[in-house]
Amino acid sequence: MPDKISQATRSHNMSKIKGKDTKPELLIRRFLFANGFRYRLHDKKLPGKPDIILPKYETIILINGCFWHGHLNCNRASIPKTRTEWWLEKINKNIANDQKNTKALEEKGWKVLVIWTCKLRPILLNQSLEEIRKCILAKKSD
Repeated sequence: MPDKISQATRSHNMSKIKGKDTKPELLIRRFLFANGFRYRLHDKKLPGKPDIILPKYETIILINGCFWHGHLNCNRASIPKTRTEWWLEKINKNIANDQKNTKALEEKGWKVLVIWTCKLRPILLNQSLEEIRKCILAKKSD
């Protein structure tokens, strides 16, 4: 099925989607800083340039959009009805890259936390942030 909007409009819309400093990322960063956690951002030396790096805790936090990273069984991860094949290829490539990068980070000794944006909805936010805090403080062997 062809796209319902022009290629120029689609291109403009897609160009507005940010890869860094997204609302979910800023929300988690504010929480971390307020709770005394200090971090680095998007280190190019690490596989996949992770969103948040907590060196003291040997922890990486990846903040994944449900749509872009293919969150299983999430209603926010539905495939568009137009250009379905193209979207499936793109999202599956993202999933493969995520798996490859997570494995590489873990092999380097990092604990990797994946946070899905659907878990940051207001109704789940406090519980999710507390889980993040506990995971950071937990020993890697836990």
